[in-house]
Amino acid sequence: DVELLNEIGKEFKDRFKEQKIDKILTIETSGIAIAVIAAQYFQVPVVFARKIDSKTMDKEVYESTVYSYTKEKNYIIRVSKRFINEGENILLMDDFLARGKAIEGLIDILNKANANLAGVGIVIEKGFQDGGKSLREKGILIESLAIIDKPLDGKIKFI
Repeated sequence: DVELLNEIGKEFKDRFKEQKIDKILTIETSGIAIAVIAAQYFQVPVVFARKIDSKTMDKEVYESTVYSYTKEKNYIIRVSKRFINEGENILLMDDFLARGKAIEGLIDILNKANANLAGVGIVIEKGFQDGGKSLREKGILIESLAIIDKPLDGKIKFI
């Protein structure tokens, strides 16, 4: 639903209007659509971390290991060193936030690049898992458009 995606992009622009944003960073694949839609409102480029090694990937990369609870395995995420520069202000975006491992991996990449974390934009945060709480306790600015509680009897409760 492109109209919904556009509204999501506008909302993130509004929520991060006080932040200087140079680029948006996400992880392939599900975060890309959200990041691209939002980027048009910020008028900044989008960079995405790859989960799969590719022949077209630069040799000089920043990388971090991220555990996927869904797939029950570790991924090595990579971003070319050409795409994140020292001192840049980077907004992280993803569709879901559960345990926060993907965001922690992206933050690790920013730290290796000596870039600045401007904030984290999440479409849906699973409030019944500890990722959001853990990141906020570290002083990280997180804007979640919706926070949900654990589904009961097939019903989703918004917090």
